[in-house]
Amino acid sequence: MSARPTRQTPLRLHRELAALWDTPAGWRRLSAVNHTVLGKRFILAAFFFFAVGGLLAMLIRVQLATSSTAFVGPEAYGQIFTMHGTVMMFLFAIPMFEGFAIYLLPKLLGARDLAFPRLTAYGFWCYIFGASILLLAMVAGVAPDSGWFMYTPLSSSTYSPGINADVWLLGITFVEISALSAAIEITVSVLKVRAPGMSLARMPIMAWYLLVTALMMLFGFPPLILGSILLELERAADLPFFDPLRGGDSLLWQHLFWLFGHPEVYIIFLPAAGAISMMIPTFARHELIGYRAIIVALIAMAFLSFGLWVHHMFTVGIPHLALAFFSAASGLVAIPTAVQIFAWIATLAAGRPRFDVPMLYLGGFFFIFVIGGLTGVMLAMVPFNWQAHDTHFVVAHLHYVLVGGFVFPMMAAAYYWLPHFTGRRAEHRLSKPAFWAIFLGFNLTFFHMHLTGLRGMPRRVDTYPVEARLDWLNLLSSVGSFVMIIGFALFVIDLVVQMRFGQRFRRNPWAARTLEWAMPTPPTSYAFASLPHITERGDRLAPDAEGARLAGGHGYLGFTRNGWMETLGVDMTSGRPDQLIVLPRQSFLPLWSGLLTAAFVLCLLAKLYWLSLFAFAAIVVSLLAWTGGTGARQDTGALPIGKGASARPHWETATPPSWWAMVLACAAEATLFSSLLFGGLFLWLVAPAWPPPQPAMPDPLLAAACLVLMLLAALLGRDAVRALTRGGPPALRLALCAGAHGGAALLFALMAASVPVPTTHAHNATALVLFALCGLRAGFGALLAGYGLWRERAGYLSPVRSLDLRIGRIWHDYAAATGIVGIGAAFVFAWLASSAGAAP
Repeated sequence: MSARPTRQTPLRLHRELAALWDTPAGWRRLSAVNHTVLGKRFILAAFFFFAVGGLLAMLIRVQLATSSTAFVGPEAYGQIFTMHGTVMMFLFAIPMFEGFAIYLLPKLLGARDLAFPRLTAYGFWCYIFGASILLLAMVAGVAPDSGWFMYTPLSSSTYSPGINADVWLLGITFVEISALSAAIEITVSVLKVRAPGMSLARMPIMAWYLLVTALMMLFGFPPLILGSILLELERAADLPFFDPLRGGDSLLWQHLFWLFGHPEVYIIFLPAAGAISMMIPTFARHELIGYRAIIVALIAMAFLSFGLWVHHMFTVGIPHLALAFFSAASGLVAIPTAVQIFAWIATLAAGRPRFDVPMLYLGGFFFIFVIGGLTGVMLAMVPFNWQAHDTHFVVAHLHYVLVGGFVFPMMAAAYYWLPHFTGRRAEHRLSKPAFWAIFLGFNLTFFHMHLTGLRGMPRRVDTYPVEARLDWLNLLSSVGSFVMIIGFALFVIDLVVQMRFGQRFRRNPWAARTLEWAMPTPPTSYAFASLPHITERGDRLAPDAEGARLAGGHGYLGFTRNGWMETLGVDMTSGRPDQLIVLPRQSFLPLWSGLLTAAFVLCLLAKLYWLSLFAFAAIVVSLLAWTGGTGARQDTGALPIGKGASARPHWETATPPSWWAMVLACAAEATLFSSLLFGGLFLWLVAPAWPPPQPAMPDPLLAAACLVLMLLAALLGRDAVRALTRGGPPALRLALCAGAHGGAALLFALMAASVPVPTTHAHNATALVLFALCGLRAGFGALLAGYGLWRERAGYLSPVRSLDLRIGRIWHDYAAATGIVGIGAAFVFAWLASSAGAAP
């Protein structure tokens, strides 16, 4: 093992790095794990689904052009408008953000790749396969038809007896695996995988936006995943979570959905706002004004967004005090939004702006998004909301916010970063006609929806009476949609022409001051031949000079060794290099894991539940196979990283990226678990048909034994780490830990089996899911303990290399803590149900 690599010439360094990092040609390109390749794939796939969603929107506008149009019937229209919203929200907006983040983040942060390349690849395949299930269902005529929000009881088996709703519930949950993978990937990469010297205060503003967005996804998506699981359980196993006749409540679905749905709006907007904060200083030729104020504003916006979900439920009959609170909070969120907008305007005013094509789209953003914000404040006022709710006014507001707040900025970003993708400078011959067609067509389409909404036209209807005199307004909207689609077609043609015939350039055509331009374009697979040391804020750099220096190998890691794909990890706050991160090589394993996950989902969709258990076991085996080439069988100690510094490989450090990934995974699962507890309390407080005929009271002896085993497993997991770090064998402790977890899983299964007829009441169904979730955690704990035992036997563990056991310890502690909470909650729910029955 080479300890002191020698410096190579720039050409030789490039060849050696390319041999390690390049994705093989031909069918082996399916093994790609490189962030540049995967980022491009995400973006291209998202553009494809944007085109699909746009085509569906055109079908909607054809149907609504006049009151007498009979283009499609009600059943087909239900599928079309449901799939339009689903495609745009889940298959275009979020994946497009993921693609830009995956492509740009390492380049902005001065790293060679993201923290978990194989996780990125797995997320991509989950996205593609999940989206394909939804599209194939649409082609087969069994697409979801209950709206992209899937409100119950419309989406229950009583009113949607086919597989249409199952396609949405399982397909979207499949796609959200990709979103959660990206959330963990982005969060850990921003916090740990940066250039040396890049402290949190020196990060480019885009990194702050992506960090906050990823954390919002981490805590915003689990409630929807839980809601999808509960609704699918109701449809498949008749567990009555949303049935008001058996102790459920359809409003529980709305709460779980909008706990995700309202943060989702800001999850879509914030990455676009980050791109705006990168582009405006470049074109204003002035650094961003209010850097710290913007960071505070976007953090405040993230927190506020999680407290606004009832904003979408003002008409369901909630108490007046709650109406007042959520109305005030909905208006308050305009403040951090305004802080960002005023900071952008101040930056333009302080500089000497040059108005290139990206600035044209940013001008369209300001106009459209401000209108959407103003109508949002109108809808935040309860009396107006009661009048405009479920009308086309809300449709107009939604599109002004989402298209203005995401599509226009991302089109500006496409023009801004296209030279980075292609290495060609834009010609812009079709750019301006495309912009004006999109801008005018959009406003012609959606401005009139404000008017039709104020005149009472409901949303989600396939026809309307001629007596309403709405034909001319709807016809103008439909004409505008065709003008807009022409503009988008010109936009696509313009991008293709620029990619094929644009003028070549060396680097940095916009004279930007951020790090992604300090590399050749199109970028090499390894991003930087050597890594920079950052001494200034991320938007005050000199990429032209820095790029030449780094290409010559004069930074960190300006060499290769041991066939390793290397980048650096840093202290989270200071940016001091504290570990050498060795990344995994190209592999087909993420593709196989994605295919097996698709097989699991298809088995559930076909109701082949026993076969799905085998698919699930195969997924677990395939994921464990990822770890075969990770770690080392001997201690290496600190290795030179260049510039006279040294660092240990990440598997010999205290908090490498994988340690943080487990912490974040536990946080996301805790959010799902908390949502389940919230659902149980909500049903007790609000749902009709309470109390249950026979409350699900856990057996005290089983519960006590379960608690003892979970605590014992946590203590044994901790003791195994302690024994290893002291030089002793951890095998016996790990075996006992696995046994304790397995025993706890069995006891949880027995408690679940003892729940009195869970189909009779939502309380019993909730207890069943509660025990099942705790049992699954215990089962996973047994798996992790067994995995640690295998790693110890294979020679991957030592007093220095204890990472595998420390990651397991996090889960053992978490499983014990949530197991205690789960058992306590089961007793509390049973007591509440019993006391409700005893009340006069």
